[in-house]
Amino acid sequence: MTAKKIFAIDLGNSGGKCFLGIIGDGSFEIHEIHRFENESVSFYFESSKKESFEHIYWDDTLLYHNIIKSLQKYYREYSNHLDSIGIDTWGPDGQFITKDGELIGRVYSYRDHRLDAMIDVLKSRIDSFRIYTITGIQFQRFNISNQLLWFILNRNYLLRDVHIFLPMPTLFYYYLGNVKKIDTTWASVTQLMDARTKKWSIEILQKLGMPKGILPEIVQPGTLIGRLSEPLAKAIGLNRVNLYSVAAHDTASAFAAAPVEDSDDALIISSGTWSLIGKLIPEPITTKEAMNANISNEGGIGNIRCLKNCMGLWIVQELKRMWDITDGRKMGWDEVLSLVDNALSFSSFIDPDHSAFYNPNNMQDAIVYFCKRTGQKVPKNRGTFLRVVYESLALKYRLIAQEIDRITKINSKRVQIVGGGCNNKILNQFTANAFGLPVYTGPADATVIGNIIVQAMGMGIINGINEAICLIKDSFTINKYSPMNTAEWNGAFERFKTICLNKF
Repeated sequence: MTAKKIFAIDLGNSGGKCFLGIIGDGSFEIHEIHRFENESVSFYFESSKKESFEHIYWDDTLLYHNIIKSLQKYYREYSNHLDSIGIDTWGPDGQFITKDGELIGRVYSYRDHRLDAMIDVLKSRIDSFRIYTITGIQFQRFNISNQLLWFILNRNYLLRDVHIFLPMPTLFYYYLGNVKKIDTTWASVTQLMDARTKKWSIEILQKLGMPKGILPEIVQPGTLIGRLSEPLAKAIGLNRVNLYSVAAHDTASAFAAAPVEDSDDALIISSGTWSLIGKLIPEPITTKEAMNANISNEGGIGNIRCLKNCMGLWIVQELKRMWDITDGRKMGWDEVLSLVDNALSFSSFIDPDHSAFYNPNNMQDAIVYFCKRTGQKVPKNRGTFLRVVYESLALKYRLIAQEIDRITKINSKRVQIVGGGCNNKILNQFTANAFGLPVYTGPADATVIGNIIVQAMGMGIINGINEAICLIKDSFTINKYSPMNTAEWNGAFERFKTICLNKF
């Protein structure tokens, strides 16, 4: 078989990357083409009542510019021919376009404070258990259900010009080839898709007052959905490449690349800005117990990702960003890990998912506030701040895992960490220690690999997810971390649970 050249575009909260995958005759290799930063930007405005307010936006133009730079680099260094392109992104954002194809304003970030109270507004329109029974999705302020409801309530006058809402991956497919479709994995996390029929829920859309046709067509991952537009292909120097839907929700791509042969045994953690902790199950679990535990049933590749969000490395990223500004230089990740390694263990704990850490003006001050409110020691140096976060993350993973095991009625025997966070050796070891279970890490570029795998399945060159798992295990390094100091970590876990129960 002639090797196929497959291009993966992976856009995350803190950065984007574009990779070339080459698959043929049982071989699978990836090559990094371009990697770039992504940050939301805050704007401060004044209302007609002279009240200050903040809005937070993404720079979609810059992201698109980097995608084009990546394709240009591929053309210069590899070939004028590509077999396919696929795009995955973070979950909860997007933008409307008009009937004439223009965007309606900037692209909001899901951390924008306009959504802070929207869960209660949503629940006033439709019973919470009913929406969970249909969608299986946990209640998060950033869900697309809340974002569209906010738009209808606050920007209703724009609806006369609206043609369709483009989810974040669709927005970039639209830029590349005028595509207006979304796959089931991304649609599933909106809290608007029926988890069983894989179609938009008419009942929910009607209850929320959303116009018919405002959402794009849902397709299966691996579907051929379009081609690179002719003028763009000509400008870059490429053929009119086929555009394939993938597991466009980046966590779905990461889970698809997790080399897990027995899904019953394994707990999977997709580690990055967010940590997504869960298991692969055959059908959604939409009981009241699952809803009360805030468990999500998200679309996968022939399965359901039964999982829960954890704040993840966002807290560390924000600490580092602030210190970089203070110091006038970028702190390297080796320096971060060295500070953690030399700091006192178990001095204090935080609940990473407390609202204080969602989007504070100052992350260090938020940690100080939390420690004071819970009667704990305040960290005295950067290393201790960082260690508090990393230890708390590992312990929160264990707490969430216990909920997942209880809901699925299957006890985990191993932990598989994928995504960029699996390069963090200290957090990996802390996780093994906290669980008292072996932790396997890799592949690091799981979202990219999952993206490529689904394109290859759509093209018919990989026959199903089991064949893909074998190919991944043969092609990429998987590391193992064995638990250490488990008695000490078990004691810390009991203290940590007490801190998490302290509501304020």
